Amino acid sequence: MITADGITVAYGRHRVLDGVSLSVARGETVGLRGPSGAGKSTLLRVLALLHRPVAGTVSIDGTAITGIRYAVPPAVRTRIGVLFQSPRAAADPRLSLADLIAEPLRVARLPRATVTGRVAELADVVGLTADLLIRRPHAVSDGQLQRACLARAFAHTPDYLLCDEATTMLDAATQALIAAVITDYQQRHNAGVLIVTHDPALMTRWADRCLDLGDLAAVDP
Repeated sequence: MITADGITVAYGRHRVLDGVSLSVARGETVGLRGPSGAGKSTLLRVLALLHRPVAGTVSIDGTAITGIRYAVPPAVRTRIGVLFQSPRAAADPRLSLADLIAEPLRVARLPRATVTGRVAELADVVGLTADLLIRRPHAVSDGQLQRACLARAFAHTPDYLLCDEATTMLDAATQALIAAVITDYQQRHNAGVLIVTHDPALMTRWADRCLDLGDLAAVDP
């Protein structure tokens, strides 16, 4: 289980989150809703170990995580995958889709042959063909790029996947594909999934339980 306990985040004197707590168990999908600017994305970044809170802790299976980013041991941080709202903001425009997917594998210093094989495997999972893998972000659609970002999020087979409005910018068919791929991954790996979305229909269809950020002690800006 991944848990946020008493998370408080402030930017200067402005407190965005105040004592927020939630948990996501392996195998379940939790939906998180709330108005724009309420701190949903901030909470997700804290859970992803990308942002240090002023107070509170993130723990995995009862063990508190004290650092963020590369201060966290690889065996811990790779248990969490993240899919952001804008694939173009999340992707280096200089990289091909294959290199984009390979990034976290190369950071782990895996052998080249292992990386190549894993990229091909992940591309197949998300439905990216070989001709797309050689293209750069400007040469593919938002949906194709988001599928590459999803493959990258799957690279280390994370136990928890955090999705921040990950289907908002996509057409209905691509939204359904992304949701289906994530659900299949979840079932095969017993992964916990947290989805942040403004789409009530999507949340109702996808989430096992839904949480309102306003009920978790968040403070609106």
